[in-house]
Amino acid sequence: MHEYSIVQALLDQCEREAKKAGAGKVVNIVVKVGRLSGTEPKALKSAFDFFSEQSFCKGATLTLIRQNIVCECKECGETSELDEADFRCPKCNGGHITIIDGEELILTSIEMEQSAAN
Repeated sequence: MHEYSIVQALLDQCEREAKKAGAGKVVNIVVKVGRLSGTEPKALKSAFDFFSEQSFCKGATLTLIRQNIVCECKECGETSELDEADFRCPKCNGGHITIIDGEELILTSIEMEQSAAN
């Protein structure tokens, strides 16, 4: 389950950023999960719940934003959002499309609280 290694890297990155900012606590972590990222949101959340309890991010919440597939049709020029991996243009049914979003797994924000000493 590669979600474990993803969560470990995510927690490490959040801890580095929080310490760099002088924060005492991470409150919320927001991650955009593309439908084609190869990451299962439920497994990611489960791994986060388990591993965050032994980390600097203990008590933080993980907010997952599911990103649909966004494509551009090379036949009609339409930009469309797809719910599923049906790689045809919804407007003209053309099969010559370019994926422009929905493949990534991106840390979009970290909400932190300053420590009482700062």
